[in-house]
Amino acid sequence: MKATVTTAKSAGFCFGVDRAVKLVYQALNEEKRVATLGPIVHNDAVVSDLTAKGARIISDPAELFPGETLIIRAHGVPKSVYEQAAATGNPVIDATCPFVARIHKIAEEQCAQGCRVWIAGDPQHPEVQGIVGHCNENYTVFRDQNELRCLIDRRLPERVAIVAQTTYNKILWGECMKLLPSGEPGLQVFDTICNATAARQSDADQLSRVSDLMIVAGGRHSSNTVKLYDVCSRNCPAWLIENARELADCADEIRAAAKAVIAEKGADHILKIGITAGASTPAHIIKEVQTNMSGIFDTDTIIPESEEFAAAFEEELDKTFTKKIRKGDRVVGIVASISGNNEVMVDVGAKQTGYITLSELTSDTSKKPSDLVKVGDELELVVIQVNDAEGTVQLSKRRVDELVGFENILKAKEAGEVLEGTVLNVVKGGLVADCNGVHVFIPASQSGLGRGADLNVLLKKPVRFVIIDVNEQRKRAVGSIRQVQKAERDAAKAKFWETAKVGDVYTGEVKSLTNYGAFVDLGGIDGMVHVSELSWSRIHQPSDVVAVGDTLEVYIKALDPETGRISLGHRRPEDDPWVKFTNEYAVGDIVQASIVSVTAFGAFARITDGIDGLIHISQLSDERVTNVKDVVNVGDTVTVKITAIDIDKENDKKRISLSMRIAADDGAEEEAAAAADEVVYSDEAPAAPAAEAAPAEETVAAESAE
Repeated sequence: MKATVTTAKSAGFCFGVDRAVKLVYQALNEEKRVATLGPIVHNDAVVSDLTAKGARIISDPAELFPGETLIIRAHGVPKSVYEQAAATGNPVIDATCPFVARIHKIAEEQCAQGCRVWIAGDPQHPEVQGIVGHCNENYTVFRDQNELRCLIDRRLPERVAIVAQTTYNKILWGECMKLLPSGEPGLQVFDTICNATAARQSDADQLSRVSDLMIVAGGRHSSNTVKLYDVCSRNCPAWLIENARELADCADEIRAAAKAVIAEKGADHILKIGITAGASTPAHIIKEVQTNMSGIFDTDTIIPESEEFAAAFEEELDKTFTKKIRKGDRVVGIVASISGNNEVMVDVGAKQTGYITLSELTSDTSKKPSDLVKVGDELELVVIQVNDAEGTVQLSKRRVDELVGFENILKAKEAGEVLEGTVLNVVKGGLVADCNGVHVFIPASQSGLGRGADLNVLLKKPVRFVIIDVNEQRKRAVGSIRQVQKAERDAAKAKFWETAKVGDVYTGEVKSLTNYGAFVDLGGIDGMVHVSELSWSRIHQPSDVVAVGDTLEVYIKALDPETGRISLGHRRPEDDPWVKFTNEYAVGDIVQASIVSVTAFGAFARITDGIDGLIHISQLSDERVTNVKDVVNVGDTVTVKITAIDIDKENDKKRISLSMRIAADDGAEEEAAAAADEVVYSDEAPAAPAAEAAPAEETVAAESAE
């Protein structure tokens, strides 16, 4: 038997389910511990894969492990569940479909206004249970037109609002609407059937009418999948399968039905087989079903599935509401999708598709839509253009932000409140900062930078300022960073003088340098480290050892509240080179030293870091020296003996005297003594030769010399 296979263009994942599943995978990829409140989707294959990757399924927030992320599925949950989840303290990702979330909002608002809410749907379905949980007990659920007729016959409430489960049968909904009495001022109807559901059912109905057989792929517990099966079964034989394996299991039954069709329509008839799938069926299962059809029939043509319905869904946003929208209206919309880097598609509860261009989303050109909003966000918008011919409405978030933001600017000026913003541009005479959609001009003199400073250092940076002037008619505001900085410095100074005491240690940044010291920021107030306190070594100026921006650990040496002067120390006593020197060296030590300078009266030699001693010209050599440079030069390493260490504490003077001559003599004596020791004490010394007779006078002289 030959056959053609056609797949409904709207088969498979709907927008809300696709979003929910992706949120779970994303959380798992971020190595979060994840628990879904019930199966995230009514599809065993998807649920099994997520479980294998680590996602748990729980039925109550109380089952959460500490730190585990709770994900609320697309069906949504009652208000009480959100409260339970918040009480656990666990992270929560709300994957409720935006269109389900809207029904929650409608139900809650209508109940708050005293309306009775009638809900068309299955009372046992989790989506309906979630809606019920936002109605404060003021609700009734009806399954079909028979139950609705009973409600109407009893007595129509004075005020009643009717909503539908998003997956409710569109045809059944139409039959229900016929029963409603006309001209009832207290009756409001919100056609909340998801456009994806309606389109999927419509496509399935049309395809099954021209097909000989239909295959419906999806979970048996999926409400919308079962409804698709019901729609298709009215028009031709249909089979509900969860995956390609189940297709193989019922292959014989499908072949038998196909033979009956051939017998009725003739041997030359080419079977027409249609495939559709529920909103919880992933694309790969649809593809497997398509491919496996070739194992049952000789398929000449397989018409590939269309693009996922999510793309079409963006263009068909909820056309069921009848709210009239006009230019200038302030409306609330739900982000349905984000189109690249240019537009955001928004559902505003009207027949038109709402969209926001990037320029109407924000005034910050460095941002992308995805940086600012996400699918499901609720936004306050203003209508700037309605095009009924194209079915679109152009919206602006930026203009609403500006209106609201300017109101806040006025309040902030009156209260003297400090605002936060981001510098967008550097213009002639100052800066332009964005503060919640309002452009605030900050003159250069109020930038907090010094005169003539480069204002570009603040570009794209967050700043804090107060409003110092407002022009309400032109919607202009002027701000000051400098006043905020001054107030902060004054507060810091007051706090410092209340608590600071001599000996306190601070870590601060070097703010400026002078010839006599460095000024260090102690947290809003500056203290000075004198040049003599910057290093134990002799330096000419502070810049020899520190630079502006360096971090120093300092301690308070002296405080003068009357003058506001703070004297700081930086050198630590334990790092004093003289302390280290006197601990390691003493008079009489022979050391290696490096010549660091030469004078007419001698040479200075460095013994260790920061410690120099003088080799007087008379101590350079045993021979008479008239020119120091004839013996030593800068950079030479010499052997010296420490002959004196003179510390005059009263006059804070320290001197070290060194001698190359004595060191050399001591060295020669040591060598001679060592040589003598070798002769006297050597066990293998040869016998002395017999002395020749010496003249008597020489012998006497030798004895005298001895």
